[in-house]
Amino acid sequence: MSQFMKHVIKCNISQAYLQYLPLKNIQARHLNLLECHSKDLLNQHGVAVQKFKIVENADETNNLLKSFDVDEYVLKAQVLAGGRGKGHFNNGFKGGVHVTKERTKIYDLLKNMLGYKLITKQTPKDGILVTKVMVAESVDIKRETYFCILMDRSQNGPVLIASPAGGMDIEDIAINSPELIKKIPIDIFEGISDTVALDVAKFLNFNEPLASVAANEIKRLWEFFLSVDAVQIEINPLVETLDNKVVCVDAKIQFDDNSQFRHKEIFELDETSESDPREVMANKHNLSYIGMDGNIGCLVNGAGLAMATMDIIKLRGGEPANFLDVGGNVNENQVYEAFKLLTLDSSVKAILVNVFGGIVNCATIAKGLINASRKLDLQVPLVVRLEGTNVSAGKKLLEESGLPIEFASDLDEAAKKAISSLKK
Repeated sequence: MSQFMKHVIKCNISQAYLQYLPLKNIQARHLNLLECHSKDLLNQHGVAVQKFKIVENADETNNLLKSFDVDEYVLKAQVLAGGRGKGHFNNGFKGGVHVTKERTKIYDLLKNMLGYKLITKQTPKDGILVTKVMVAESVDIKRETYFCILMDRSQNGPVLIASPAGGMDIEDIAINSPELIKKIPIDIFEGISDTVALDVAKFLNFNEPLASVAANEIKRLWEFFLSVDAVQIEINPLVETLDNKVVCVDAKIQFDDNSQFRHKEIFELDETSESDPREVMANKHNLSYIGMDGNIGCLVNGAGLAMATMDIIKLRGGEPANFLDVGGNVNENQVYEAFKLLTLDSSVKAILVNVFGGIVNCATIAKGLINASRKLDLQVPLVVRLEGTNVSAGKKLLEESGLPIEFASDLDEAAKKAISSLKK
C-alpha cells in the first residue's frame, strides 16, 4: 500500500487527497529488517561491513567474548527506530548505543538493554521492547559519506544518490548544500560501469588507491541491489577508516514486496513485533488493513471504494474504525478472517459491508458473511450493501440466513444506517 494512500486514509479523505497529492509517487514497503539483518545480508554479498554478533540474552556474554575479541566494542539496541544513542530505557538506563573497550562491562550493558523498552523520539511513548543487541567491532572513522540506490518512478528506474557529507539527513543536505549531492539515473540493463563507480568514489572524496576500493564497493552494492530485488539501499554512513578501509557502517534496505516468492529466506526475517498485530494478521491473509480511531468497522472490496466508504461515513457524522480492502479475488475464508479482524477491535460498535461485485462474486461474499457471523457470534449491528455480479443470489442467501442484517440500496443509505445503529 502506498504512503500516499496511508496518508489519505488517516485523514479526511477528500481534503487529504489534495493535501498529499505530491506524495503519490512515494512507496511504502512492508518488510522491516533490523540493522543487524541488513548488515548480515550485505556481508553475504561481499559488501564490506564491520564485524558483529547478535545477542539475545546477557548470559551469552562469556561465549560471545570467547569468539569475538576486538579492541573496542559497539553495542546497539536493535529496534526499528532512529535516535537510539540519545534514547533511554524504561528501567532508567541511558542510551541505546554504547562504546566500550572494557570487556568486563559488556555483560552489564547487555543486562540493562535486553528485555527493556527503549524510548526515543521515533518510538511510541512507552518505547519498544529490545530483544536483540548487535555487538560490533568499533570502526575508527576518518570520514563519513552518503550513498544510496533507489527506484525512482520519475526516472522510470534506479537512481544513484551520493554525497561527501555523510552521517547527516540527506534532506537537510539537499536544502542547505545541494551542490554536495550527485544524482545519476542508472540504466538497469547496463548497470553501474567502472567509470561511473570511480567518478562517484572521487566525488565522495576518496583518493587513490582508496578510490578504486570505494568504486568496487559501489559496484558490489549495485549487484546486491539487483540480486535481492531491492527498491532502496541507503548506506549512511559509508566511511573511510583511519586504517584506509571503506566500510558500510549503517544500512537501510527496502525490498519489493512482489519478490517475496524469490526471497523467502529474506522475508522470513521480517520484524513484525513492532507492527500493529492486526496489520500483521491481515497481511497473512492477503488483506489490506489500517486501524483508525472510529467505531464503524468497514469491509470493502477495492481501495478506491474503501476510501469512498470512509469518506461518506465521515461526511454523515460517523467515524470509520479502519480501512479494510478484501480485494477482487476474495474467497470465503478471507471474508471470515476480515470479520475476525473487525471483531477483535473492541472499539468497533457497528460493521458496514460495502461490496461492488465486478471480479468478486456477491454470493461468495454473502457465504463468507454468514459463516463469519455465526462462528464469531457477531454481537454488533451489521449493515450490508451489495451490488454487481450475482447480487440477487448473494442477497437471497443473506435474507434466508436469519441473521439480523440491515440492507442498504446505496452507499449513502448504508452509511446513514451504520451511524444510526450506534444510537440503538
